[in-house]
Amino acid sequence: MLEVLRRVTQEVNAAPDLASALEIIVERVQTAMNTQVCSVYLHDVENNNLVFMANRGLNPDAIGKVTLQLNEGLIGYVVERAEPINLEDAQSHPKNRYVPEIGEEEYHSFLGVPIIHSRKILGVMVVQQKERRRFDESEEAFLVTLSALLAGVIANARATGLLSLPRSARQSRSSTFKGKSGAPGVAIGTAVAIYPLAQLDNVPERKTRNIEKEIALYEQAVALTREEIRSISQKLSDRLGQEELDLFEAYLHILDDAAISGEVIERIKLGQWAQSALSKVILEHVAMFQSMEDEYLRERGSDVRDLGTRVLASLQASDSRKTRYPKATILVGEELAPADLAAVPRDRLAGFVSVKGSGNSHIAILAEAMGVPTVMGAQELPVKLVDGKPMIIDGFQGTIITHPTNEQLVYYENVIREEEVLVEGLEELKDQPCVTPDGHRTFLWVNTGLMTDVARSLDRGAEGVGLYRTEVHFMMSETFPTEEEQRIIYREHLLAFAPRPVTMRTLDIGGDKALPYFPIEEANPFLGWRGIRVTLDHPELFLAQIRAMIKASCGINSYMRIMLPMVSSVGEVDEAKRLIDQCYREITEEGMDVKMPDVGVMIEVPAAVYQARDIIRRVDFLSVGSNDLVQYMLAVDRNNSRVAELYQEFHPAVLHALKYVVDCAHGEGKNLGICGEMAGNPSAALLLMAMGYDVLSMNSTNLLMVKKALTTITLSSAKKILKNVLKMDSADLIKDYVDEQLRAAGLGQIVRTRQY
Repeated sequence: MLEVLRRVTQEVNAAPDLASALEIIVERVQTAMNTQVCSVYLHDVENNNLVFMANRGLNPDAIGKVTLQLNEGLIGYVVERAEPINLEDAQSHPKNRYVPEIGEEEYHSFLGVPIIHSRKILGVMVVQQKERRRFDESEEAFLVTLSALLAGVIANARATGLLSLPRSARQSRSSTFKGKSGAPGVAIGTAVAIYPLAQLDNVPERKTRNIEKEIALYEQAVALTREEIRSISQKLSDRLGQEELDLFEAYLHILDDAAISGEVIERIKLGQWAQSALSKVILEHVAMFQSMEDEYLRERGSDVRDLGTRVLASLQASDSRKTRYPKATILVGEELAPADLAAVPRDRLAGFVSVKGSGNSHIAILAEAMGVPTVMGAQELPVKLVDGKPMIIDGFQGTIITHPTNEQLVYYENVIREEEVLVEGLEELKDQPCVTPDGHRTFLWVNTGLMTDVARSLDRGAEGVGLYRTEVHFMMSETFPTEEEQRIIYREHLLAFAPRPVTMRTLDIGGDKALPYFPIEEANPFLGWRGIRVTLDHPELFLAQIRAMIKASCGINSYMRIMLPMVSSVGEVDEAKRLIDQCYREITEEGMDVKMPDVGVMIEVPAAVYQARDIIRRVDFLSVGSNDLVQYMLAVDRNNSRVAELYQEFHPAVLHALKYVVDCAHGEGKNLGICGEMAGNPSAALLLMAMGYDVLSMNSTNLLMVKKALTTITLSSAKKILKNVLKMDSADLIKDYVDEQLRAAGLGQIVRTRQY
C-alpha cells in the first residue's frame, strides 16, 4: 500500500487539472483495493450540496448530473459525522438513499471517508463491493490517506479558480486560506509569486502572448544545457569507460524534439511561458518513471529531474525580462526576504504573503514598519498557482481570499475606508505630547530600518528612534558595507530625525536574519551565534560599524545612542564598551569633534533580565526587546507557525519580568525603554506605562493609536489595571481584561484585535 500511495501521489501532483486528478484517484483506488466501485462526491459551496464528480464501476453518465443534499443518504452521513463510515451491508442501513441514476443497488459493503481541508469538508470518497463484508483497518487507513492527498488538490483547484463543477453546480471560485496576522491592514490586488531559482516544483504558472520569443528562449536554454553536458563529458572522458560516457549521449537525446523538448514547445504554443511549460513536462515524466515497477527505471526519474533543473537554470539565467508588478501588487512567496520587500516599487506595493514564518518574525516586523498589510504562515496556499490571480489579504485576521466575489470586494473596500477614517481621526494627536489626563509624560519613539520609514514616522509625530535596525542594510547588500558606506547611511538617518534622539543597534544577525554572503548554518539558530556574539567574535566588523556611527554624528545637532543586542552576560557588555571607547579615542585623535554617545543594552534573554541591575550600572540606558524576550521566556520559536498560538506577550511570566527590569533600572536612576511589538499594542502599552517605562518605541503605523490610549486613560487608572493584572495567571484572561478596560474608556476602535 505504501508503494501505491507513493505512485498515486506522484501522478496526482503531476495531473494537469482537477478532473484528471479525480480520474487517477478513482482508477488507482479501485485497482489497489480490488474493489468494484470507487466514487468521489464534491461539495458545491454555492448550492450547498454534494455533486457526483468521478467514479469507476457505476454509471459514467451520472457524473456531474446527480446531486445530494449535505444530510442526504450515506454520503451525507459521512459529511455529518466527518469521519469514515464502514458498513457490511449498506442496503439495510436506515440512512441509505437509493439513487436510480447511479446504479449502485447491487453493492452491499460500503466505506466512505470525508475529504477534509483546513477543517472544511470538501467532499466524500467511497469504495463499494457486492459481497457483504467490512473493509479492514489497513484498507480504511489507505483510503483516509488518499482523501488527505485529494483534499490538497481540491484546495489548490479552488485557489486558482480551476475547480469546475458541471452545469448548475458551477462552483464559486472564491477560496479562503488562513495564516497569521503579520502586519495590520487590508490589501486588494493581484498576486505576484516570487520563487527560488532552478526549482522545478516552485515555478509559477504564467501565460505568454509572444509565443515565438518564448520558444526561442527555451531553445537557447536547451542549447546551453547541451553545451554544458558535452563539456562535462569531455572533461571526464579520460576517467570513464565508454558505457558510462554513453549516458551523457542518452541525456542529450532526452532533449530532442521527439522527446521532452517537443512536449515543452507544444505547451508553449498553447500559451504557457517556457518555465512553467518545462516544469510541467519534466514533473509529469518524473511521475511516470517513479510509478514504474522496475527499480532501475524508477531511478531514471531522478536523471530526468536533474536534466530539467539544468535547463530551467539556463532558461532563468538567459531570461532578461524584468518582473512586472501590476498596480496593487501582493507579493507572495514561500519565504520572503528583506530584498524581496524592497524589490517592488512602493507605489505599486499593496501587501505581502509568506507561506513560512509567523506574525512575530523579522520579515513581519519589517512589513509592519513599512505599513504594508501582511499575512504570514499561510501553509496551505499554493504559491505557484496563484500568480497573477486576484487576491484580498486581511492583515488583521490573517486571512487570504483568492478570486474574491463581488460581495467580498465590497466588504473589504468598506474595511479599508473604516481604517482610513480611523487614522484621519487620530491625526490631530500627532503634534501633541503623550501626556495622561493626570499629567504623566511618556515618550513615543519609532523603530526604523529603511529611509522609507522616515517620512511616515515624522508625519505620525515620532519623538525619536528607539531602534534603528542597522542589519537591514547589511541584508540588502551583496558584501559587508564598508565603514564609509555605513557612515553615509547612518548620517542620512541622523539628519532626517535631528534633533530627535536616534538609537542605533549594532549588527544583529543570526536567528531569522541571514546575510547571503555570510551564511550561518546551525541546528538551533535562535540559540546560537547571533547578535553581540557574532560581532564580538568579529571585532573588525564591530569596530567599523561603531566608527561609522560616531563619525556620522559629527557636526549634527543630534542625540545618537548605541545599543547592544542579544547580551546575556556583563562580560559581553564590558568587552563591547572597551571597543566603543577605543573607537571614540581613535576618532578624536584624528581631530574630529564628536560626542561620546550613550551606550545601552537590549534586554532580550532571561539571563539579562536577572542581571539587569548589574548591566544598568555599566551603561547609560536599557531597552527591552520584547519580541525575543517573549520567545526565550516561553520557549516559542516566533517563526514557527505551528506554535504561534503559544507566543503570548500578555503571559504572566513575561509581565512580571518586564516589571522587574523597570525596578532595576529606576533603582539605579537610569532611563528605560521598550522597543518590541508590545509597545505598539495599545492594550500592552497601557500596562508598560503603568510599570514605569519611560520610552515606548514602535512601528509608526501604531503610534497614533498608542498615543490615543495613553492620553485618554489616567496613570492612576492604568496602575490599578496593572495591579489587578499582576494577580492573574492566564495570558488570555489578562488580555481580555485589559482590552475590556480600553473599551470601557471609549477606545474600542483601537483595540489590537479588531473584528470585522
